[in-house]
Amino acid sequence: MARFLSISSGSNGNCYYVGDERTALIVDAGVGFRTVKSRLAGAGVDISSVEMIFVTHDHVDHIRGLASVAQRLSVPVYATARLHDALSRHKAVGPEIGGSRRVLRPGVETEMRGVKCLTFEVPHDATQTLGYRLDFFGTKFVFMTDLGRVPEYAYDICRDADYLIIESNYDVDMLMRGSYPPDLKSRILGDSGHLSNDDCAAAVRRLWHPGLRGIFLCHLSKDNNTPSLAYASALSAVESMGLSVPDDLQLVCLPRAEVFSLEF
Repeated sequence: MARFLSISSGSNGNCYYVGDERTALIVDAGVGFRTVKSRLAGAGVDISSVEMIFVTHDHVDHIRGLASVAQRLSVPVYATARLHDALSRHKAVGPEIGGSRRVLRPGVETEMRGVKCLTFEVPHDATQTLGYRLDFFGTKFVFMTDLGRVPEYAYDICRDADYLIIESNYDVDMLMRGSYPPDLKSRILGDSGHLSNDDCAAAVRRLWHPGLRGIFLCHLSKDNNTPSLAYASALSAVESMGLSVPDDLQLVCLPRAEVFSLEF
């Protein structure tokens, strides 16, 4: 049985699992080893099945638990050379994972343990932020977890995705009326910030294709968004194309600190 699990999604920490009896991987480790282990166990998954870690970028909510998870599992950590260099100097990671480093090149598809990985850059204000298309034995997942806008080449990368994990971070009105200082609001709104509900919905209209089976909205802001607002925005985009949920595809807001499980 193959499964996708969202272990945590949001500024509190990000971590996603894809696996079956052949192999398993996680994308990001923004929560600690014990949290990953317990939430996987609650979903009936043994953490020892995880054989690979893919890192999207060096913001702490994506790498807080990376060193502990990588060391405890003794598994390879995949990222670009530039991102690995930043991780080695980050106080949350440091040089401890040096022996686990595996280098990916953007735009070059690589295969590891039967899983094909295409790495690509997305605009976000980290050292370097990566999206991933992971072909898990014929089922394709695209992860775009933090980005200020969807680059044009990403639409082509997503053209044959089965499942899309995409950021729907904030509602513009909530952000502008909220208590964040002006410089932080500008950062979030910028092209290297985060993707709003409206921007996500616009991307969904372009990213949809007949083979797309599910859209998972990730990294929702606790302060500037609600699941109902993010869901309604994406649902409106889906319905504007004459599609319905769940008949034509799944649409889910991934929870911040609970496990979401999908069998595929």
